[in-house]
Amino acid sequence: WLLENYAVFVVVPVTIIAGRALKLSNLSYSLITIFMMLHVIGSHYTYAEVPFGFNLQDWLGASRNMYDRLVHFSFGFILGFPLREMFMKAAQTKGFWSYFFPVELAFATSAIYEIIEWLVAVKVDAAAGLAFLGSQGDIWDAQKDMLLAGLGAMLAMVIICLVNRFCIKKDSSNS
Repeated sequence: WLLENYAVFVVVPVTIIAGRALKLSNLSYSLITIFMMLHVIGSHYTYAEVPFGFNLQDWLGASRNMYDRLVHFSFGFILGFPLREMFMKAAQTKGFWSYFFPVELAFATSAIYEIIEWLVAVKVDAAAGLAFLGSQGDIWDAQKDMLLAGLGAMLAMVIICLVNRFCIKKDSSNS
């Protein structure tokens, strides 16, 4: 439990401190909260044992609990909007770069997390390490997790781009 929640102990204070400087939208803070709730649920049960993950497993005909995959995809998809808003406010990014950097950060952060996960799993008790990794026998688990985070971020950026292009621009041109 403690291994899984170190991320919460870091992300929540950083979000609060950064929030004073960046002042993100309520939507961004809501999305961050939703993602943290997904993570806390996973850490409460241990990702490979989350009951909803078994439902996903049945629905998708998968050979494993899919909650872990859902959370990795959600990392990119749900946090894509707050990451984009952060880049736009902190670095004044616009246009293509405002869509590119959140995807890059999702891939990079996911890769760093997988490396940290591996290093921690090697250092702790073998049973705790296997539970923390949550690979469920899949030798490509880390790579799939990174891919899902990146794909989630890409999908989020495509949706945000389409909304900006076809919905928001039309509203402002009518005023």
